[in-house]
Amino acid sequence: MEKSVATLDKGTTCSSWNYCGQRLATGSEDGTLAIFDSANPASSSFTCSSRSKVHAVSIVKVAWIPPEYGDAVACICADGTLSLWEEIVEDAKPLQWKLCKEFRKNTNQVLDIQFGVSFTGLKLVAAYSDGQVKVYELLDPLELKNWQLQAEFQNVINSVSKFGNAACLSASLSWTPQGGESQQLSFVLGFNSNVAQLNSAKVWEFDQDHQRWLPVAELSLPEDNGEPVYAVAWAPNIGRPYEVIAVATEKGIGIWHIGLNPDLDGRLSVEKVGLLSAKGGKVWQMEWDMSGMTLATVGSESVVRLWQCNLNGAWQEQAAFEPTT
Repeated sequence: MEKSVATLDKGTTCSSWNYCGQRLATGSEDGTLAIFDSANPASSSFTCSSRSKVHAVSIVKVAWIPPEYGDAVACICADGTLSLWEEIVEDAKPLQWKLCKEFRKNTNQVLDIQFGVSFTGLKLVAAYSDGQVKVYELLDPLELKNWQLQAEFQNVINSVSKFGNAACLSASLSWTPQGGESQQLSFVLGFNSNVAQLNSAKVWEFDQDHQRWLPVAELSLPEDNGEPVYAVAWAPNIGRPYEVIAVATEKGIGIWHIGLNPDLDGRLSVEKVGLLSAKGGKVWQMEWDMSGMTLATVGSESVVRLWQCNLNGAWQEQAAFEPTT
């Protein structure tokens, strides 16, 4: 039986659960950041515990920082501003959300961001409307205001190629879910742009020896012709001898297997094992469950769909949830 867990503010444009699913952050058209909490950890009912005006324009994306670094939320606004807000306690005052970092704004807008954790610390990767990718690293785990730019590049296999006139409408990022200390730091990125070379989803991995980011896999087929990518999602791996990544394009949702062992050129093997129907609408967002076995998708038709792989290796829709009025 369906049950409402929270009533969001009118004009809510985006939302994000924290890593344990016990707090919900939302952004609104008027630039308000709202936090929803549950009075009882065992309850599935959430109420708004704070509202903060963080910008004069609409918030288009919110993302929680990993829990080991405290309670903080990154906000992307419609004018391309990227800022980080932290929940703090001052003397006997109630909890407050305060700005701890505003990343320098340029003429290009931030389209998507994701946090990633490795044994070297916390990273933030941001995709911009000119096709650029910037990776920031936190210098001090106790000071969320101290970030530095670690790398900047474009989402292309040939590092010599540069596309200065790229115009990107959207981008989608997904870090590899946390594993052991020996796990390589990597993420997948795809663009929806006017440059085919930027669009196809690519897996980027940090080369510790040479201190640089390298493309190690491209998740597209020759016949795809660089079609725009609307969403990517990297599945948790709990024992598979390969990684699984979902990529949503105009054709549907591609399910890809990525090998774990690189070849002599440092590239990883890729195989497209499934293509899920888009059901007549573009998919804008995808999330895997904790086991990496169930994929949830939602798009322009506003229907949440759950997908699973059967014992024969075929991907099928398991459930669909339409919005209620």
